[in-house]
Amino acid sequence: MNSSRTGQAGQRARLLGPAEVRQLAARLGVRPAKRLGQNFVIDAGTIRRIVALADLREDDVVLEVGPGLGSLTLGLVEVAGTVVAVEVDRALAAELPRTVAARAGELARRLVVVNADALSIAGPHWPAVDGGGGQSGRPPTALVANLPYNVAVPVLLHLLEAVPTLRRAVVMVQAEVADRMCAAPGSRVYGVPSVKLAWYGRARRAGSVSRTVFWPVPNVDSALVEFTRWPEEASPAAPNLPGQADRAVVFAVIDAAFAQRRKTLRAALASWAGSAEAAERVLRAAGVDPALRGEAIGVAQYLRIAESAGMIET
Repeated sequence: MNSSRTGQAGQRARLLGPAEVRQLAARLGVRPAKRLGQNFVIDAGTIRRIVALADLREDDVVLEVGPGLGSLTLGLVEVAGTVVAVEVDRALAAELPRTVAARAGELARRLVVVNADALSIAGPHWPAVDGGGGQSGRPPTALVANLPYNVAVPVLLHLLEAVPTLRRAVVMVQAEVADRMCAAPGSRVYGVPSVKLAWYGRARRAGSVSRTVFWPVPNVDSALVEFTRWPEEASPAAPNLPGQADRAVVFAVIDAAFAQRRKTLRAALASWAGSAEAAERVLRAAGVDPALRGEAIGVAQYLRIAESAGMIET
């Protein structure tokens, strides 16, 4: 189903503009906190762009993290069967259903608000909710969010682990973070976020976002990242699909390799392997040149390193 089809019988929500966002924030006594990376979207065109990129269907259960005043939420309820909005701020979480009811009518029954920290979400079936719209008990299938800059990568990685039913995501993040998320081996900005995201799927930069679409205007540029989880047969560990223990081991290797970027893998993995000599033996057994640095290899090679160390059964 094309994402341009909106609501039931073409219902559309009245999106928030600059005046509405400021009025709502003033009424709630909300002052955007820089330490939380709070910047509210005030441009309806940007909301429509994100929703279109997400390509949602009416049978999708969408997870939105940090809905804030509801700018993106209003666009999402038009096209998704259920929107599960996770908001850590109690006042914002309490107000969101009222805002959506006032501006989206019957589409508001598609909204479920969870007052929680997204990093506290746990369990493969969370949140299995009854959000109306015939989506009873179904866990999220997509993540669409304007992620707070200061926690964007930890939140995304945590949700990919905690909610394995998430098959795709569209997130708006700081432009530099987007570059790191999508970087390939050998890139100057390739690092831990790049490799760990590649364990779960493919990330690509899907466009830039002007600072002027936010209130307050941030001091950094933003970008959209589109993420698609690997099909099982195309995962880095195929045909032996990775389990949670495997992932933890591989991620430990990745963390060690990038802890001191300027060092060769032989030196960087010395503590992890027990000694530089042991690290070299493991690397050669994995078919990886010990003189390379961590940014030169991909996630599949990190998996081979863990396997060669005998920490993962092959």
